[in-house]
Amino acid sequence: MFLENLLTFIALGFRHILPLGLDHILFIAALSLVATSWRRLLLEATAFTGAHTASLALAATGFFQIPERATEALIALSVIVMGLDAARLNPSRASRLVVIFLFGLIHGLGFASVISGYLRGADFLTGLIGFNLGVELGQIVVIVAVLLLTSTVRNGLVAAGRSEAYGPFVIRPLALLIALAGLTQLMMRTLWAT
Repeated sequence: MFLENLLTFIALGFRHILPLGLDHILFIAALSLVATSWRRLLLEATAFTGAHTASLALAATGFFQIPERATEALIALSVIVMGLDAARLNPSRASRLVVIFLFGLIHGLGFASVISGYLRGADFLTGLIGFNLGVELGQIVVIVAVLLLTSTVRNGLVAAGRSEAYGPFVIRPLALLIALAGLTQLMMRTLWAT
């Protein structure tokens, strides 16, 4: 029974990222676009994960909550900020980890509205661990996909003798598209929300 419940929650967490979590996918993609090393990317993804795990646990227990509409708007804002930061091609390193952590807290609050319904009648700890494992697996898939795509394009540009085009003509446009998608989400969640 424990393993079955755990696997159910892992599947729910994974599904919340792929295919349902566009804002989360965009945020993780923005992190991955400008990763300078595996170590740095792992540190940033861990900060994001730790933060959203903590706030998800607090919100799911009812200890801390903010209105869902505000949370969703802040999540969209996080996508804009990370997209614009990635578009700079040389993101600020000093404060970036703190910003990622704070945005992780907000994303966790967004997960809370989803998982609260799932946790009714289920073991809270099993559900929380399983859901977070599923989210992590989804994030890993996004990171690997972005890194495979960008490294393939980079290698192709290097082979063509155009490596200088990689940042301004590949990464920057992708990052700006992420920011634009976040802006669209923000407008849908604030200006056009019913």
